[in-house]
Amino acid sequence: MPARTATIASRVGLHARPASIFVEAAADQPVDVTIEMEGGEALDASSILSIMGLGASHGDVVVLRADGDGADESLDMLTRILETDHDAE
Repeated sequence: MPARTATIASRVGLHARPASIFVEAAADQPVDVTIEMEGGEALDASSILSIMGLGASHGDVVVLRADGDGADESLDMLTRILETDHDAE
């Protein structure tokens, strides 16, 4: 199963606006994507409640996983979203 690690770039972490941007993009993917803190429980990346409950802060490393056609492309795109400081835009 393909996986990617990403470092949370948004200054407020994965909360509010950055979480919303990420969840919307994850929900639009052709594959189911999970997200977890390193060594933590895998959560549904397309669920705002899961993302908010993850508690990922600026600089935290998360792991994204997906399986199926388009998984690599989906993970690459979602990693770019997490590694962009959406609070600076």
